[in-house]
Amino acid sequence: MFGEMRNKQGERLDYTFHAGKPDSKRIVVIGHGVTGNKDRPFVVALAEALAKAGISALRFSFSGNGASEGRFADSTISKEVEDLGSVIDVLKGNEICYVGHSMGGAVGVIQASRDSRIRYLVSLAGMVHTKAFADREFGTVKPGAGFMWDDSNCPLSEAYMEDMERIGTIVELGPKIQVPWLLVHGTEDDVVPLQDSLDIFERAKEPKTLHQIKGSNHVFSGEFAAPMIQTVEAWVKRNCA
Repeated sequence: MFGEMRNKQGERLDYTFHAGKPDSKRIVVIGHGVTGNKDRPFVVALAEALAKAGISALRFSFSGNGASEGRFADSTISKEVEDLGSVIDVLKGNEICYVGHSMGGAVGVIQASRDSRIRYLVSLAGMVHTKAFADREFGTVKPGAGFMWDDSNCPLSEAYMEDMERIGTIVELGPKIQVPWLLVHGTEDDVVPLQDSLDIFERAKEPKTLHQIKGSNHVFSGEFAAPMIQTVEAWVKRNCA
């Protein structure tokens, strides 16, 4: 429907569009987390549920991830912010709600803090303290030689670690979000702690909503996918549809 999407480096971004009501000019754009892609089961399920409810959704893989072009080793928050901007460029004329998971949540906060084209924002287990995350998860891995979570498809790069350290935290961007914002986080998330969402929510302006899913892990697996999807769908229908 939208043709090829390419980022500033000319790399093609793989995406799937789920059509909602034919006359709708609102699109929910869904971005994934680090080492993920647009085809993670809960991402697909969320997009399908939104489309079934009449809300168009577009899920995409950041460059270097999934079937998108580019090198995974070049993937950083800063580059993914540019990727998101390129996607929104293609969707001009539509009203955008961005949903970002984990690192994709940090991408969304950064972009929404400076891009008025994002009219609604949803953070799913959104990363806030980037340096702390990188130190905690990859501090014992040698960049350029080791891998993220021992996955040989996901080499840990100097660029990634330097970008995470340079950003440090996005908590100070909380007050700069000027649009309705939903934060969803599992209480048993051992990848991005619930405290990340609590910290930025405390600083965020109204209208804001924080929904905790008791017992859920980082990727809302198993029984926790349904309450996450229901929460997001209801919020989007109430605010955006």
